[in-house]
Amino acid sequence: MAKLVVMGSINADHILNLESFPLPGETVKGKQYRVAFGGKGANQAVAAGRCGADITFIACVGQDDIGERIRQQLVKDNVKTSSIEIIEGETTGVALIFVNQQGENVIAISAGANGVLTPDYFLRYEQVVKEADALLLQLETPLETVQLAAETAKQHHAKVILNPAPAQKISEQLLSLVDIITPNETEAECLTGIAVKDAAGAEKASQALHNKGIETVIITLGGRGVWLSEKGKKGKIVPGFKVEAIDTIAAGDTFNGALITGLLEGKEMLTAIRFAHAAAAIAVTREGAQPAIPWRNEIDAFLSEQD
Repeated sequence: MAKLVVMGSINADHILNLESFPLPGETVKGKQYRVAFGGKGANQAVAAGRCGADITFIACVGQDDIGERIRQQLVKDNVKTSSIEIIEGETTGVALIFVNQQGENVIAISAGANGVLTPDYFLRYEQVVKEADALLLQLETPLETVQLAAETAKQHHAKVILNPAPAQKISEQLLSLVDIITPNETEAECLTGIAVKDAAGAEKASQALHNKGIETVIITLGGRGVWLSEKGKKGKIVPGFKVEAIDTIAAGDTFNGALITGLLEGKEMLTAIRFAHAAAAIAVTREGAQPAIPWRNEIDAFLSEQD
């Protein structure tokens, strides 16, 4: 089986449902407060693990009870955790998440132990990347470590997949190491300066990213699906599945983990995207981040009902 490494963040998500997001200075009442396991790296690792990937996760947790509970849960989700360390004197990362009645969310994060995922930390576990077929990265951990991991993967002929979230400027050097990039509209605009409001904007932004050396650009468009652009081919929208969304917190992460799993299984790009769309469609009908992520049998059953 092809080997996947995910490197990234682990958070405890504190989630509160609101009728609408508060304005500056406003206090609003919430309901259904809960704590769930999250973090973009962990969510994507769990999505891949539940989809059936052979996945190793490089990450850090704090010296606290929730960090240990998250590590135990990751094992149950078929994620290899030998490269996850407990960082003495640090707390596990935290995300504060508001979800409105439309299922939209706003999120603020405190890095905690995620900030200790330094280049020195990565070098202790670089062997797993050297032996991998693909490396999946995000931007909730130090950028110099993301770059080092991408360089290591490239040197050993592993595919580098970057989900450039949360939106921020990143170096041309890092972008040149990426084989597949999966921004949403905001992140695509942040990286290219081109607004992605329609197909023309998606095409322009994709071309700008191709010009930076990236072979495959997949811009996620929420309920509309994704814009797929492979270098040298005409880009197009690949629609998702219509479902009643109640919470979109882990939709993009579920899509990324499932997409890479599908590609590593040898699926053609469009088939892998359809598989990932199905996983994300199930996730948005459930609350929370990792609790919402489906297992492989659920995705296969969903897809069989669409045919």
